[in-house]
Amino acid sequence: MILKCDLHIHSCLSPCGSLGMSPSAIVRTALEKGLDVIAVADHNTALNSPAIEKLCRDTDLTPLFAIEVTSSEEFHSLCLFPTAQKAISFGHMLYDNLVSLPNNPEKFGDQVYVDENDNILGELDKYLTGGAVSLSSDCLLDLVHREGGLFIPAHIDRAAFSLTSQLGFVPPDPYDALEITTWPPPSGCGDIPLICNSDAHYPEDIGRRFFSLECESRKAEALFSAIREGCAIPSIKKNHH
Repeated sequence: MILKCDLHIHSCLSPCGSLGMSPSAIVRTALEKGLDVIAVADHNTALNSPAIEKLCRDTDLTPLFAIEVTSSEEFHSLCLFPTAQKAISFGHMLYDNLVSLPNNPEKFGDQVYVDENDNILGELDKYLTGGAVSLSSDCLLDLVHREGGLFIPAHIDRAAFSLTSQLGFVPPDPYDALEITTWPPPSGCGDIPLICNSDAHYPEDIGRRFFSLECESRKAEALFSAIREGCAIPSIKKNHH
């Protein structure tokens, strides 16, 4: 089967995300856009994962569970997990290791996590995008792999907070894939699989970039294997002339 995937969507928990990006709005819009697999990837936390998991039940949408982490090198990476609980536990560890800069909602934006009915359950105090965690990308990659997850440097072709902007090259590390936003990709990607996602901060942006994945089933293990094996086709490649 061919699945339409967008695995980098921000919710109302990310201060840079719109308050309109509630889990219920994300799931509703993803279904309207014809997506098959989604992941909410908030900055350095995963507390809206339970709501996404509940909302996807009894729908045609398969959820994965992600975090966009800022490593000590100050580049962003997607950490993808097969279950909400693994993502939440990893997010707690990241939050404990995140620089302690208080969030100013009026200046930076709200950081609320909610239930499946959009009821606010709480708000995080540390500014989620204001700094890095005190863990290197090598350490994070190893920790994610121990949990059966994927480690994917995010938007590597951007001029800020990307693998190439911070390091100047793509190191020979065992990344599971690389996320790109334009075609052709930067030099040095080699044989590492490529994906693209919307990085949506507003409902209308969900699915604006996606990748098609040839996969035998919708189970997380099968999806992860297909990504590692290079079965993804970025929509920007398909649409490139």
